[in-house]
Amino acid sequence: MQQSNLLTVFLPIALGIIMLGLGLTLTIDDFKRIVKYPKAAFIGLFCQMILLPTVCWGIAVAFGLAPALAVGMMLLAASPGGATANLYSHLSNGDVALNITLTAVNSLLSLFTLPLIVNLSLLYFIGAERSIPMQFGKIMEVFAIVLLPVSIGMLIRRFAPLVAAKADKPVKIASALLLVLVIAGATLKEKDNLVNFIQQVGLPVLVFNVLSMLVGYTVPLMFRVAPRQAIAIGMEIGIHNGTLAIYIALNVLQDSAMSIPPALYGLLMFFTAAIFGYWVKNR
Repeated sequence: MQQSNLLTVFLPIALGIIMLGLGLTLTIDDFKRIVKYPKAAFIGLFCQMILLPTVCWGIAVAFGLAPALAVGMMLLAASPGGATANLYSHLSNGDVALNITLTAVNSLLSLFTLPLIVNLSLLYFIGAERSIPMQFGKIMEVFAIVLLPVSIGMLIRRFAPLVAAKADKPVKIASALLLVLVIAGATLKEKDNLVNFIQQVGLPVLVFNVLSMLVGYTVPLMFRVAPRQAIAIGMEIGIHNGTLAIYIALNVLQDSAMSIPPALYGLLMFFTAAIFGYWVKNR
């Protein structure tokens, strides 16, 4: 119980620091830049909001996942891209400016699309009689924890750019460490069932991770988007804000089993994104 309470208290703090770090990298121009890249931005958002949940639903059904794990997968699919995508995009010669724009817009839109996708997933996989939908109060709680730190970070970037520049690297390091701790906490919470969960959801998570990046990369190329922008979209689609997904699973839906897919994904994506980045860079 004590471990559970500690994780419950720690998660909002960790998510707040991570979102603050994202805010330190954003400006109002990042939201306006969608006008500069309308085609690439629209395709990226379409992949994130429509194709990805559809692919994830297909994987959950095909593998016959347990209801809680299936909802955890859908929760992951509905979560926006993480700031880590910007780094991987840079290392892979992607269009980082587009990455930043997509991260900003995705994070904002997810405040509305995420509850919708999660509630539909609860209804489909668990059923109306057993599901516990995200209530308005909980949605507003997530809204505050995500939007407020981002806004503070953007204000610091706007009015104290030197402070933002100095804080950027330490906050990024702290964010990476906090992500590791969040993943470790989520897995320890289900340590008794962890081996069984890995056997059930390990392969589906890996398949979803690989397909996410491939969808994000190949769909834009099919519509003649520039390769650098396709790389950026691939990274944006393939790297999710796992901390947000784990937070919602534990603090909002209060089902630790639902946090296992995001936790496993958070571990895998660092390695698969590196391999994917090497592949697209050397094509």
